[in-house]
Formats: sequence, C-alpha cells, structure tokens
Amino acid sequence: MDRYRDYVELSAHEREGSDYRIVAEARNSPVVVLAPHGGSIEPTTSAIAAAIAGHDHSLYCFEGLSAQRPHSDLHITSELFDEPRARTMVANALFAVHGRRNRGERDTTWLGGLDRGLIGFAAAELSSAGFKCLADGPELSGKAPANICNATQSGRGLQLELPRDLRDRLRGDTAILQGFAAAIRAAIASRLPHGSAPR
Repeated sequence: MDRYRDYVELSAHEREGSDYRIVAEARNSPVVVLAPHGGSIEPTTSAIAAAIAGHDHSLYCFEGLSAQRPHSDLHITSELFDEPRARTMVANALFAVHGRRNRGERDTTWLGGLDRGLIGFAAAELSSAGFKCLADGPELSGKAPANICNATQSGRGLQLELPRDLRDRLRGDTAILQGFAAAIRAAIASRLPHGSAPR
C-alpha cells in the first residue's frame, strides 16, 4: 500500500527539493504530458514524458529523488494525485505517462484512459513503429473519471502503462526512446483539432 493517500498528506512529511521535486513547464500547447510517478518512483517515466513533450507540449513530472526508497513511499495513485500544479496544468491534458511492474507482458505497453480516439491513434502508431501495445490492458485501465489523465476539460485522456523491462530498454537506447516518443507524438497530432497544434 502507498504510504500517503494524497499530496496534502505527503507534503506534510516529505520535503520538496530533498525527498522529491516537481518539474512543471507550461508551454503554448493544449497538451500536457504527465509523469506523476517519475524519478525513482517508476524509473524512466520522466525521461519518456520529456521525450514525448519535446519542446512544444507542456510537461509535468513528480519525481522521487532517492533510488533507495521503496516505490510505495512517494507513489500516489492516479485517482488521488492532487498536487496543485499538476491539477492546474492538466486542464488541457490529453494523457499521462505511467510505469508499471512487469506482469507477464514484459515489453507491451497497456493503453488506457477515456479518450478512445487517442487510444486508437496511439495503438496504430506504436504498432507501426514496431512496439507491442494492448488497448484496455487487463489491469490499470485508467478509466476512473478522477484519474489525473482524465482530469481534462473534456474529461478524457490517455494513460500509458510501460513495464519495467521496456522502460529499461528505452533508457538504454536513445534511438528506441525517440522512436517510441515519435509514435505517441504522431498520435497526439492526429487527435488534435485542426489549428490547435503548438506554434
């Protein structure tokens, strides 16, 4: 079980800057890429989020700073993730990037969330780029309306659940990471209304 139920409880016991840090880069885009379990909490999710955001989409990462701490120390489940900067930025968010433990499919990304159109585009782009993916994975479906990835103006978003083995591959090979990010960026571009892409 997670040590803290929400950010209010976490911030009363942990120090920003020494136990965790927050990266919040707002850009001229209707898209926010989120890694609410970044840094040492779910390793490599921050790097994946940053690669997808690039220099045009907004980026938010909540990062654990100590690799020695267990996952549950700073992990806040997505339905309860209420850090104020994230909630402010997510008003126009389309999806969040999460990690997951290996559960059978060690190289398969599970696609979840309530934006069915974006899930379809992401599945097509990832498959075309040679990445295994599964829409509506057997767990961690991201369909709760309170999930941070769905806390958008439309009430919909995309959740990516990447197993540790795949995250390790992306961390170890920049070309593979950029290929994964490019596939998701292409899906975002296909989903954005005409004329709403960043300038």
